[in-house]
Amino acid sequence: MNTALTIAGSDSSGGAGIQADLKTMTMNGVFGMSAITALTAQNTTGVTGIMEVTPEFLEQQLDVVFTDIYPDAVKTGMVSSTDLIKVIAGKLKQYQAKNIVVDPVMVATSGAKLISDDAIDTLKEYLLPLATVITPNIPEAEVLSGSTITSEEDMVAAAKVIYERFGCAVLCKGGHQVNDANDLLYNANGPVWFAGKRINNPNTHGTGCTLSSAIASNMAKGETLEDAVKNAKDYISGALAAMLDLGKGSGPLAHNYAII
Repeated sequence: MNTALTIAGSDSSGGAGIQADLKTMTMNGVFGMSAITALTAQNTTGVTGIMEVTPEFLEQQLDVVFTDIYPDAVKTGMVSSTDLIKVIAGKLKQYQAKNIVVDPVMVATSGAKLISDDAIDTLKEYLLPLATVITPNIPEAEVLSGSTITSEEDMVAAAKVIYERFGCAVLCKGGHQVNDANDLLYNANGPVWFAGKRINNPNTHGTGCTLSSAIASNMAKGETLEDAVKNAKDYISGALAAMLDLGKGSGPLAHNYAII
């Protein structure tokens, strides 16, 4: 069985973070493992507490995974600490990790910044150059490219800048009133569009985590990046179309829609 590792925070309500990642990996046919960067107290209405792990403990988690069950792909999620980002980058280099999918969680859908400027600089310097592909949303792509995105043409221009700056493929996710369900992959082959089906479901908690984990799972199985993205988008569409409705806020996806 192929294997994948998620390096991310825990979501106590199960809709995002490592819980979403592990469900996604299982449903996409790989054995999922995790290294937890932080515990969060959160549910569908918001986050009430965060407790980060120490850099030393994150190192221990990564060491025991890589030296025993080596992952065929790695996905990283929200990491808000400069020290933790450096640990992750160092271990990925030490163990020559492959098929690295970085979800550069920096800016919320609301536009609020989720990590400090120092941590963003560390992410840019240490982690993004190691990525096989990064999966920014529109606000994050604006931060990484230093440009404003209001159209398809802007998405292409920003993705090209990010690709050339960090040397990794870029999946610029639509949304935020720009090209709503369509995503743009930019790599050595230039721009490739992936059309999505707009599904009117307000319950989208953990969508970004799920997409990046599905891509990593597909790459772990040996799929090309383009196939991995296409199949990950199909999985997301199915999980949204199931119309699961849990919680009092923006609820989670039906990660297990294919078996219920």
